[in-house]
Order: sequence, then structure tokens, then C-alpha cells
Amino acid sequence: MKLLLVTYYFPPSGGAGVQRTLKYTKYLREYGVEPIVLTVEAGAYPSLDPTLETDVPPGVEVIRTKALDPFGLYGAITGTSRKEAVAVGSVADTDSWGKKLGLWARANVFLPDARVGWVPFAVRAARERLARGDVGAMLTSGPPHSAHLVGLRLRRQRQALGIQWIADFRDPWTGITFYDELPMTPLARRLDHALERRVLREADRVITVSPTWGRDLEEQGGLGSDSVEIIQNGFDPADFADVDEPVRTDAFEIAHVGSLYGPRNPEGLWRAIADLRARGEVPKLRVRLVGRVDGVVEASLAAHGLTEIVDRTPVVPHDEAVRAMARAGLLVLSIEPVRKDEGILTGKLYEYLASTRPVLALGPVGADADRLLRETGGGTLVARDDARGAAEVVREHYRAWEAGSPLAGAAPEALGTLSRRAQAGEVAALVRDGAR
Repeated sequence: MKLLLVTYYFPPSGGAGVQRTLKYTKYLREYGVEPIVLTVEAGAYPSLDPTLETDVPPGVEVIRTKALDPFGLYGAITGTSRKEAVAVGSVADTDSWGKKLGLWARANVFLPDARVGWVPFAVRAARERLARGDVGAMLTSGPPHSAHLVGLRLRRQRQALGIQWIADFRDPWTGITFYDELPMTPLARRLDHALERRVLREADRVITVSPTWGRDLEEQGGLGSDSVEIIQNGFDPADFADVDEPVRTDAFEIAHVGSLYGPRNPEGLWRAIADLRARGEVPKLRVRLVGRVDGVVEASLAAHGLTEIVDRTPVVPHDEAVRAMARAGLLVLSIEPVRKDEGILTGKLYEYLASTRPVLALGPVGADADRLLRETGGGTLVARDDARGAAEVVREHYRAWEAGSPLAGAAPEALGTLSRRAQAGEVAALVRDGAR
């Protein structure tokens, strides 16, 4: 059985968006499914990590196409570089007319997203590959959700050849964190919702990463209860097999690994640390930020007098990010306050758990991330503004570290079903089920 994986993000792309489909590609063969990857050539990637190419098994067919790229024009309009224009995350930083104009174009011209220029090329390549008659299923992975339009436009061919279409939502579409920040006209918003509904209704199977988001997609598409399959994000044990990094001993390090956008600013944690320092309880505490850090976060750190204890590491390859996790005394996960935030289960959280270092999360109490931390014993989630609760967690871990016995995070045996290999097996089961 062959599966055509349609994904914009694929090595040499770096960042979190590449991991899910890359690991499908790595492990599907173990379950009797041969992946064929359809992706973009020289895509508009937020970051590059060529080291990830080693995860692509030898002999896997990878089809790369051209794409129309609006980011150079967007950069010219906004007065930014193409690299800055490609960056993902919050879209709230629109302090100039150029940025406002560029954001308006993004919201109203490029539907459903700015990478829609890849779709015609991907459709042509997919049509040619499917015509060979040896593919039994296709999976489209979003975001960018324009990838799902490939599945829509191949409707007649799919039906004629009996090809199952699986739409994989790594993030919501119209429920994405920054959606309400987009200056969309009523017409553009209706068109975007209509595209989403068509994908949800026409795909043979829909999968997403969390129960909350599954229910949201069912609501958006007018689907029946439990019609969206849940295949969580996860971690690859192979990424951690050779990691032998001891916990830092010269300082108690609280680390955030990954982009820290303005909406994710963990204000409650900064208040907690400032209070503990004022009391003299954590003299050897350091904060390490690995990856991009928004100016809002930098200003918040300065306002709390924490700039002098912050160590910054720029964007690094994935293997170095994993080692940074292993060295931390406490890892920070900050969930931004947005609609459906109770469904946010980032790939980063699973890798935090796999590092076996404890996690302090700030976000909605009782949400999917809170339940996962409790089920695995991986850490604690407190409300975003609960500085007192955050201080209690930091104090407990600092004292254990100071005594020479830093507390551990999730036990490896609690994480078996959360591996990328197991999740590839779930996808393979869907593919085989659709072939019956």
C-alpha cells in the first residue's frame, strides 16, 4: 500500500511544523505502508534544519515542485526582509502602514494562507503521480491549510481511482490562535470558512492532535460526534537515544525551548521569579531562552528586573534543542490565551516529556495539556496569572536541585503510546481500514 503525503513543510525545513509528517515518513514502512512525499522546492520556511534530512529513509520517493512565493513582495510592502516576512506566530505587530497593508493582503487575497501559490503546482504533480495507479491513499497536512486544497481539487481522480483522502489538521484552520487578529473582510471570512467546511466534509477521514480541537472541527464542518480521529503529537525516542546531558549544576536553569511570541509571554512566571529573587530564595536561578524571542517578552523581562539572569541561545538545529531540554532544571511551556486554547497540545510538550525533565506549564487549568501532564507525571500546569502557584513550583524544584537531587519529569514507561512510531502505526491503520 502506498500513501501520498502532501506537506509543505519537509526537510530542509526546520521548526515544529515539519516533525509530524517527517516522522510518518520515517516509520510508515514498519507498518507496511510506503510513503511518497509531495512537497515544495525551496519553500518559504520560517527556519532551516538540514540535519533532519537524515530521518528520511533511503529510497523514499520525494517529489518537489515549484511555487509562487508572495513573501518577497510582502517584505517589500512591509519594509522587512523576506526571512522576517516568512516568520510565523502572532500577527499583532503591525505598527506601520506597510505592515498593515501586507497583513490585509494576507488576510483577504491569499486564501486560505500565503502559501496557496504552491497549490497549482502540487495539484499537477499529484495528478501525474496518482495516474500511475499504485497509490491507495493520500494524506494532506496543514498548516498551511492550502495543502488541503490539493485533496479538494483532485476529487474526481480520487473517486475514479478509489483513493482515500485523509486530512490531517496539526493546528486548527479558522480556529488558529491568531485568526481573530487578521483584518478579514466579511466576504473573505465567509469564503475561508466555506473552504474549511468543504475540506472537512469531503475528506474521507479527518485527524487532529487533541480532543478539544477534534470537537471544534466537528462543529466547524457540521460533522457527527466522534467523526474526527485523534492522533496526538509525539516524540521520537531516537532523537533522545544518544542524549547524555546532565542537569546543569552551576545554576538552576529554567528553560524555554522554541519561539516565544508575544502572546505566549509567561508574565505570571516572571512575576514569580522576581518575587523569589527579592526574597533571596533563588540566588543561583538562571533563565535560558532558546529560539526567537519577541520584543514583548524582552520588555516584560526588563520590567521585572530579570534581564541580567537571562541567557539567550538563537535558533538551533533540532538535536541541539533536545540537548538544551535535557540540561534544564525546569522546562517552561506557555499556552497563549486564545479561543480553543484548551486544545493546544504542541509537539514541544511531548519532547519536553521525553527529555524526562519536569515541566511548568502556564495555561488553562483542566485543559488537554493539563491532563497530559498529570497522566504522565511530567509536570504541573498553573493558570497564566497564578504567580503564587508558579512560585511554589519553582521553589520546590529549586530546593531539590540545591540539595543535589533535582526532581525528574515523566517516567519513560508512561510515554509508550506517545512515540512518533506508534502514531505512524495509527495512520497506517487508517490507510488499511480505508482500503477494505
